[in-house]
Amino acid sequence: MSESKSSKPEKKKAESVAVPGRPAVNPRWLVPTMLTLMLVGLAWIVTYYLTSQNLGLPIPALGNWNLVVGFVLIIAGFGLTTRWK
Repeated sequence: MSESKSSKPEKKKAESVAVPGRPAVNPRWLVPTMLTLMLVGLAWIVTYYLTSQNLGLPIPALGNWNLVVGFVLIIAGFGLTTRWK
């Protein structure tokens, strides 16, 4: 004999699973922030190399640590690329 279904409909639990065929969406801030960090880091390093002998820009007190600041900005930008869908 077949079993009859109960008269109460079953409540389905909401799951946060990506639906196949539907692209995941990036946050609106991700791409602009990622590109800005990479470009600012590049500009920081280029500015340091072009002005290090005469003016000591971008921050003279840092000396060669200006390179570290530039690379940290670039690495942070690349770190955000891992969240890009």
